[in-house]
Amino acid sequence: QVQLVESGGGLVQAGGSLRLSCAASGSIFSINAMNAMGWYRQAPGNQRELAALITRGGITNYADSVKGRFTISRDNAKNTVYLQMNSLKPEDTAVYYCYADYTSRGYWGQGTQVTVSS
Repeated sequence: QVQLVESGGGLVQAGGSLRLSCAASGSIFSINAMNAMGWYRQAPGNQRELAALITRGGITNYADSVKGRFTISRDNAKNTVYLQMNSLKPEDTAVYYCYADYTSRGYWGQGTQVTVSS
């Protein structure tokens, strides 16, 4: 079992920044054992979509809408994955969910709300 706990969401003005954190715990020794970890987001009335992903090998993948503004990173010692979000736009408003692929099974966090005001 893997537990994922997000933090760092909140209300920010357009052009501002936020950093989300996802702490992993449970029957894992290190997030380096994860095949991949990432951040998905879901705005009201929309489907959940990928924002950013990082593989065990360190390869990153971003949605076109966040490229150049968001950066995903991880700290294996802290079992934590981060999403640095800069130049935020109102259309970034969504619930952001942490995701982990561990032994080919997907795990989700409870989500954290990000609201960007214009």
